[in-house]
Parts: sequence; structure tokens; C-alpha cells
Amino acid sequence: MIITQLFATTICNVAKLITGMRAVWCDAPGAQQRIYYANHRSHSDFLLIWASLPSEIRAVTRPVAAADYWLKGSIRSYFITKVFRAVLIERNSNTFPPSSNPLERMDEALTSGESLIMFPEGTRNLEDDLLPFKAGIYHLAKAHPQTEIVPVWLENLGRVMPKGKVIPVPLLCSLTFGSPLTITESETKETFLARARDALIALAPQTA
Repeated sequence: MIITQLFATTICNVAKLITGMRAVWCDAPGAQQRIYYANHRSHSDFLLIWASLPSEIRAVTRPVAAADYWLKGSIRSYFITKVFRAVLIERNSNTFPPSSNPLERMDEALTSGESLIMFPEGTRNLEDDLLPFKAGIYHLAKAHPQTEIVPVWLENLGRVMPKGKVIPVPLLCSLTFGSPLTITESETKETFLARARDALIALAPQTA
């Protein structure tokens, strides 16, 4: 436990040093159970969100990550399972025990009182625009209506960790945490996904 905590602190400090990370909060971080959702640029996206959280909140917040990527090699597997305690979702049933529904693991984490970090686009997006959102975030919000849904816009992280590279490029990154959303009782999937997507886009830097 002490070793994993030490690794967690070290990783957070290194990530902040490399990226010059600046986190901006529209509302101060609190202890409420939350789903943090963000635009997806690299496999390291969740790390900066995780590192931006106060340590007591980080301890109960789990990223949702791709098992087929993170379970390659013992070192990577150790960090994703022991340090980050990720909710692993299989994209390739040959590398991870199959599940009838990938939402089940996320639902179990929320039911146990933990928070999540997830990426509704479902895959890395190398373009500036957001891809359409997958329905998973809607189903989780519907099943856990008390959970706050917090948009997080990541800026420059795709340039720090370009696709196919393992060594980060030192650049300044910013994260903007928006105001929490909650789902309404009668809200449809289409309406909620559009509202959540619009809330994330609204955090993106405005171009001239």
C-alpha cells in the first residue's frame, strides 16, 4: 500500500512537471461522487485528470481504461491495476476475460461509492471536433442519478503524447473542469448526450 501510494505521488508529480499542467475549476473540487468525462486524445488522458484531483478524491476515483492496451507487459499491468486501480474494459476478448456488458464493471464501481474518469467518444480522436458520444455515460447517469457528471476539456495533451510515441514531448497542457451536470428524471438519451457534449465543447478554448 505504501509503495503504491509512493508511485502514485511520483507519477502525478512527473506528469505535472512534463506537461506544465494547469487545472482550472469552474467549481471547486468536492467529495461528491462524480463521473469525470473528457475529450480523448491519448492513452495518458486519464492520468492528468487523476493527477489534478486532491489526493483524498484521487484515492476513490478510478479511470476507465482499455484492457488490451494496458495489460501488455507486467509493468504496465501493475500500474494500471495496482496504482490507478482502473476499471478495465476489454476491446479484444483474447486479452481479457469477456464480459456480457462492459458497463457492468463501471456500474459496480459507482455502486460501491467510487467515482470514475471516462471518455464518451469511446476511442482516441486525433481531430479537433468531438466524435459522437457513446450511450454508456447516459446509462450510468440514469442508474446513478445522484452522481454528478463533470465535463473536463483537455488541451494539448494529444501533442504531448502523439499516437505511436512512448516518449512525451514537453508542452504546456491545460485542463478545464466544468460545472457538474445531473440527469433529469424524464431526460431522453439523445437529449442528455447532446447536453453533455455541448457542455464539454463549451470548455474548449475559443479560436479567433
